[in-house]
Amino acid sequence: MFKFLDKGSNKMAPAKKLASELDFASAEAYNLLRTNVSFALAGKDGGAKLFGVSSPCPQEGKSFTSINLSYALAKDGHKVLLIDADMRRPSVSTVLELSRTPGLSNVLAGANPDETIHYGTLHENLDVLLSGDIPPNPSELLGSPMMQRLIGEFGEKYDYIVVDLPPVTAVADPLIMSKMLDGIIVVVRHAYTRKRNIREAVRQLHFSGVRILGFVYNGYHHGSGRYYKKSKYYRKDYAYKENKEA
Repeated sequence: MFKFLDKGSNKMAPAKKLASELDFASAEAYNLLRTNVSFALAGKDGGAKLFGVSSPCPQEGKSFTSINLSYALAKDGHKVLLIDADMRRPSVSTVLELSRTPGLSNVLAGANPDETIHYGTLHENLDVLLSGDIPPNPSELLGSPMMQRLIGEFGEKYDYIVVDLPPVTAVADPLIMSKMLDGIIVVVRHAYTRKRNIREAVRQLHFSGVRILGFVYNGYHHGSGRYYKKSKYYRKDYAYKENKEA
């Protein structure tokens, strides 16, 4: 099993540091993550490549990772749907400054998905389905036949579906949802995530038969050293490409 190692400057990003606003090193780190995900799921035939993003505990950066990875995939020419399936403590809507409702819980209760999805968010290839109203039974909704049908319908329209999930050790939702996924990425945070929490998360995922695609090491800042010099060397060319695309 390989590891997704963020080698760039990716401290926990403030609300405005997303997508095209990321610095060079952070953008390159997400591009590397995008490439690793593409290789990990390359063997799937037909339908969207569907994976979740979770973490052992709260506050480890899984939602920022979900959003920025979705953007990196969309920027690479793929049609992407980001689903906020954390219906207990959703945060994607807060980060993107969008109304949380209506969203996933409302669609599972009968709302029209086409009238619920936010189209062209951050990038023309990136659509977002937010969490919706907080329901009394998130686990039941995520494991329902309706959720399976919804994923099947989305799979015919998108190249990638990225699902932002609750933390693994907090609730059973990620394990319930995992049966519909091609795998899960686990986000851990530098100087925050404890080893015992990582071990417990991995134990639960393995026990449930979940395919762990890899780990994102989040929140470590390289202020100096070889990679910093390398990123500085390429920064001029990166700026040129960004201006050319604009």
